[in-house]
Amino acid sequence: MAEISVPTLILFIASIVIAAGVAGVLIDTVSGISNAVDDRGGDVSKSIKTDAEIISDPEAGVYDDVNNTLTLYVKNTGIRTLPADSATVDLFVDGRYQTSLTLTVVSGSEWSPNAVAEIVVSDVSLSAGDHRVKLVVDTDEETFEFRTT
Repeated sequence: MAEISVPTLILFIASIVIAAGVAGVLIDTVSGISNAVDDRGGDVSKSIKTDAEIISDPEAGVYDDVNNTLTLYVKNTGIRTLPADSATVDLFVDGRYQTSLTLTVVSGSEWSPNAVAEIVVSDVSLSAGDHRVKLVVDTDEETFEFRTT
């Protein structure tokens, strides 16, 4: 009787040790996945709350060929206040990244929801024809097309 119980006891202890090791690995893996989902959820939440629309009229002459400036009006249509500085936006004109731009909130000092900002891009030389502007505010992307004469 003792001969059967010793090997059984050894197998039982070995299976408990293996099960404890597997459980430890699973807990660590599930914890890592949970943290990743929490981090990604915060990014998605910020992205959902951010929205901007270019409200400039493409027929109203957004480009000044005398001063080589492009002026766009952008409305914050999201539900969070955006920083009112040029570092908030990335702007591309005909696929070229623009670094000489200023952002000024038209009414007030904060670019709060429903507030309009004026973005002036200087040192832009555009030929006559069709042009495209891509504006990126955080993760929100907007496209604006206009024609110069």
